[in-house]
Formats: sequence, structure tokens, C-alpha cells
Amino acid sequence: MMMFHMRWRPILSQQCVLLVTCLLINLEAVPIDIDKTKVQGEPHVEGAKIETPDTGLYYDEYLKQVIDVLETDKHFREKLQTADIEEIKSGKLSKELDLVSHHVRTRLDELKRQEVARLRMLIKAKMDSFQDTGIDHQALLKQFEHLNHQNPDTFESKDLDMLIKAATSDLENYDKTRHDEFKKYEMMKEHERREYLKTLNEEKRREEESKYEEMKKKHGDHPKVNHPGSKDQLKEVWEESDGLDPNDFNPKTFFKLHDVNNDGFLDEQELEALFTKELEKVYDPKNEEDDMVEMEEERLRMREHVMNEIDVNKDRLVTLHEFLKATEKKEFLEPDSWETLDQQQVFTEEELKEFETHILQQENELLKKAEDLQQQKEELQRQHDQLQAQKQELQQVVQQMEQRKLQQGSPLSGPAGELKFQPPGEHQVGNAQNHLAGDQPLPPGHIPVQEAAAGSDHVQIHP
Repeated sequence: MMMFHMRWRPILSQQCVLLVTCLLINLEAVPIDIDKTKVQGEPHVEGAKIETPDTGLYYDEYLKQVIDVLETDKHFREKLQTADIEEIKSGKLSKELDLVSHHVRTRLDELKRQEVARLRMLIKAKMDSFQDTGIDHQALLKQFEHLNHQNPDTFESKDLDMLIKAATSDLENYDKTRHDEFKKYEMMKEHERREYLKTLNEEKRREEESKYEEMKKKHGDHPKVNHPGSKDQLKEVWEESDGLDPNDFNPKTFFKLHDVNNDGFLDEQELEALFTKELEKVYDPKNEEDDMVEMEEERLRMREHVMNEIDVNKDRLVTLHEFLKATEKKEFLEPDSWETLDQQQVFTEEELKEFETHILQQENELLKKAEDLQQQKEELQRQHDQLQAQKQELQQVVQQMEQRKLQQGSPLSGPAGELKFQPPGEHQVGNAQNHLAGDQPLPPGHIPVQEAAAGSDHVQIHP
């Protein structure tokens, strides 16, 4: 079980036949007895869990979980051990999924539903950022090619086939993408350097150029870098990393020592680890002139070169047989000199100009968007000011109306609370009428008090 489990692990780091290629192990490899007490470093612990490297794929976790579940099925394991690469890549092996146990199928169904839910959540988050409320999840799921979106509930043989093919295709392009990103990184560095020089006066510009050339020269002044995969390079690892006598160098023993997970292959991570000593000759994180991004690009170039030279069947895994055949070649004993990145031209002037033109276009687009946003902001501010002015006018009108009411007096209320409005000049008549409408009528011959007071000089009251 442990051997099978370890056979899966290199798959996740492969750039080509992912998921099951590394299961095709040469079981006839001759075991080699090694006195590992002479080898520096921690001894390998049998049964220890080996951390699976991140593939860099957006469905990396889903891929790992599917592998872990398939590992538990005995029938599927046996089929994988006898399958060849073409059967895996063609999808023939995927048909064996129909014969796995019910428990495994149920768990795979659950994993697929979780993955579909995750993708839908990602789609919704993206659409929400654009304020798009009408989301057709089914249509948008078509962009994800690592599962069958037409059946979101169960994991079928088609899902395994699509997962293998998608991961294979994506990882085949992974190195190319890394190279492209590195070139852009280098061009951006040079672009920013030149733009900075434009801001300096003549004297400062000469000083900066002189410093730049001095740093380049200092970076290029390093010990000879051995050709990756050559006898000299491997013997250096044998002596300095493994702590063994260089006169006792043995390719079989070397392979066994550096097959860290004992799966019968040297995978890409195990190969890249062999180049650390060479890279340390050129790059030191403490030195200002040494760029660690360039170091990782150099490591990638070394690994690709060795794979192209040794990996006969192009499965991105080096078997013991392939490794030993490579040590018999003339190039292994008498390799050409290895040119490091500082000895090569990463980009041309034409490529840099095209890159700068692209940057200028992007800057112009951003400026245009910034102008549009500023105009929108100004328009919103104008509308806000208009609303504030209207609000102030309305408040002034309300205040004027309230002042007029106070000046005219508040209207009187009737018995039922209704308002009674009386025109000017009718106030006295109204009072008289109110008085006459009282509970006690006046005796015959009497007039209201107000009238009596008004005509007291002319009217006499007789008993």
C-alpha cells in the first residue's frame, strides 16, 4: 500500500502525464545496497507521509482528493500497475472506474458535488463584482474542462478522463507560462531602470550607469558552473551534499540516494534539488546584484535540459534505466560548457519596445478610465449640490410660511377641533353671535354688552 501511495505522489508535480503516469514503475529495477551511514542528512522513515507539492492548478485540491480516494480501491490499483501511458492518456483506463467499490464511488460523487459548488461560488463572486444578477451557472461551468458539468451530482468515468486530460494539458503549458512571465519580469526591470534614468541629470545618470555595469560584472564573476546532468556535476553533489568519496562515484547508488521517496523515479522536484550546489555558485540572497527570481528561472532551465537529455519516453519522470543509459553517452563525460542567464540575452530590443508599447497602451487605458471616473465624480457632485440648493430653498419657503402664520395669529378651533377662519372686520360680530348662542338668552329689550358700550352716548336704557 505504501509503495502504491508513493507512486501517486510524483504525479502531481509532473508537467505532462499527470495523475497516473508515475504509477508505471519499472518493478524489475535492481535493488542497491547502500551504506547510508556515510550519507549526510536525515534518513528516510518508512511510512512517513510525503508532502505533495502544489501543482499550481486552480483545481489542485480536487485533483489530490480524487487521487487519495482512488488509492483506496484494490481493483483500480491493480489496473494502474499494468496500464501503460497511452492507455492512461487515451481514456481507456477511465472505464475501469465503473468497477470500483460503491464506497469509493460515493466518496467521488461527494467530491465532485463539492467541486461544482466551489466553482459556482467562484462564478457568483466574479459576477457580483460586475453587478451581474442574471447568472447562468450551467453555461459558465462549461469553461472548466476538468469535470463533466452536464452531470454535477455524480463522478463518472468521463470525469476521470476529463481530469487526466485537463491536468495533462495544463501542466504541459506550465513551464512555458513560467518562462513567459520571467521574460516579462526582466523586461519590466529594464523598462523601469531606463525610465528612472530619464529623471536624472547627466552626472547622476552616468553614476547610475556605472553602478549598474559594476553590479553586472560582479554577478558574472562566479566559479564555473558544471553542465547539468554531467558526471562532473553529479560527482560534486555526491561529494559535497552526500558526503561520499568522489572516487567511489556510482550512478546506480547515486540514483537510489536521490530517489527521495523511493518510488523508482527521479521526478522533477528531485532533479531540481540536484542543481542547488550549482545555483549557489551564481546566486546569493545576501548580494544586491543577485536576483532570486533569476535563480529559479535558472533552476527551471537546468531541469528542462536534463529532462530533454534523459527522459526518453517524455513522461517527465526519469527511471533508473533511463538514468544509466544517459551516463553512457559522450555528453555525460565530455559536456559542453553551460551558459548561465547572465551570459544570455533574455529579450531583444524589439521585444522590449513592443513590451513598452503595450505598457503605454495599458497606462493610457487606465488614464482614460481615471478621467471617466473623475467626470462621473464631478457629475455626482453637481447633482448633489443641486439637491442641496433645492433643499435649502424648500426650507426657506417653509420658514416663511411659519412666520406668516405667527404674524396673522393661529386659527381658532371649534368644539370638534375644526379650524375657524374669520375674515378681518367680522371678529366683533362673531363674538356677539357666540354670545347670543349661549345657554341664557337676553331678556326682551336688552342688547349685547358690546353694543351698549359702543353706543353708550346715544342710547338710554329704561327700566
